[in-house]
Amino acid sequence: MTLDQWKAAEGIAAFSLSHFPGIHSRGTSGGMVEHGSCAAQIFVRQRRCHGPNVPEIFLFTKGKPVKVIASSIRKGNIIEREDGQLYVVLTAESFHPGKGTPTTQIDMRRLSDGVKTTDRYKTTEQVERAYVEDSNFSYLYQDTDGYHFMNTDSFDQIVVPAEVIGEQALYLQEGMSCVLSIFNGTAVGVQLPARVTLEVVETEPAMKGQTASSSYKPAKLSNGARVMVPPHISPGVRVIVQTEDGTYVERAKD
Repeated sequence: MTLDQWKAAEGIAAFSLSHFPGIHSRGTSGGMVEHGSCAAQIFVRQRRCHGPNVPEIFLFTKGKPVKVIASSIRKGNIIEREDGQLYVVLTAESFHPGKGTPTTQIDMRRLSDGVKTTDRYKTTEQVERAYVEDSNFSYLYQDTDGYHFMNTDSFDQIVVPAEVIGEQALYLQEGMSCVLSIFNGTAVGVQLPARVTLEVVETEPAMKGQTASSSYKPAKLSNGARVMVPPHISPGVRVIVQTEDGTYVERAKD
C-alpha cells in the first residue's frame, strides 16, 4: 500500500502529526507532508502481522527535532540542547558500569560558532534530535574556502569546512566517494570509505631474522600519515589502512 492509497482509504486529505501517535524514526519510502512550520517525511511499510492493508508509519522530521533516547545518538547526528542551540555530534559513547546507572557521553560542536562541549546523559534519557539527510558525494579538491564535493546525483557542489572534515582530511583522494550529512543545506558530517590504499614512502629496512609476527615498525605514507607496519613492508609497497583511526590492515594486492 502506498502513502496515497492509505490516505484515500483513511479518508485523510491533509496530514496532521496527531494522526501518528507512537511514531518511529526509521523507514524506507514514502512522501513529504507539511504541518504548519514542520516538514516531515512519512514512510509507509506493510506490517505483516496486521494484514496487508494496515501500514506501518515511520517519520523523519526535517528541521524540527524529535525526542530519542541518548544511547541511540550517533556521530553526525544533530541535537538541540537546553540552550536552544543546535549541535553536531562528534562522538557518542555509552558506559555500562557493573554498578550504578548506565550513561552516554556526547561530545558535540555548536553549529552557530563551532564551540565544543560535552554532555553526559542517562542512556534512557531523552534527547532532541533533528533530521539530517545523507547523500552521496564525490570529493573534488581543497582550497582556501575548504573541501569541495559534488553531489553524484544532482552534480551540485558544496564546500565543507576543515573543522567538519577533521583528521579524516588526510585520507581524502580526488574522486573519492563519500557520504555527506546535510542539515538545512549545510554539511555537518563526512563519512569516508572505511579503507584506503596508500604507498609507503619511508620506513626502516627489515632487520635480519625478523618475521611477519615481529613487532611493527613506523612508516610514512604518501599522504604524509604515519602508521605502524609489519617488518617486511618496504618503501614503494602499497598498503591498506583504516580511515577512521589510520591503522594498518594489510598489504594491497594490486
